[in-house]
Amino acid sequence: QVQLVESGGGLVQAGGSLRLSCVISGRAIGSSAMGWFRQAPGKAREVVAGMSWNGDTNDYADSVQGRFTMSRDLAKHALYLQMNSLKHEDTAVYYCSVERGLFGNVRRSGYDYWGQGTQVTVSS
Repeated sequence: QVQLVESGGGLVQAGGSLRLSCVISGRAIGSSAMGWFRQAPGKAREVVAGMSWNGDTNDYADSVQGRFTMSRDLAKHALYLQMNSLKHEDTAVYYCSVERGLFGNVRRSGYDYWGQGTQVTVSS
């Protein structure tokens, strides 16, 4: 059974930083495309960042480009999202995700496994 557990969310002032973590069990993360998404109240879920299966290619939403960085640690079975220069509009529940297939390219949709989410609140 594949499980994804996010952590690291919280309350931070605008301009601050947070680092989200996602620990993945039941699946090797070195062979699948992965992503981070977020959903703000009253809004649709949107992609934040994606990573190709081999970690060579990252893709970011325009709204976070240059401020957020996605990375992974294969030994720890973990995915990370470093968020700097946070803005009030970054407030949302953040989710990590993994594709069911193998060797996927970086993508903004088509993920199959999801975590329960972690709340990020940025005060202005």
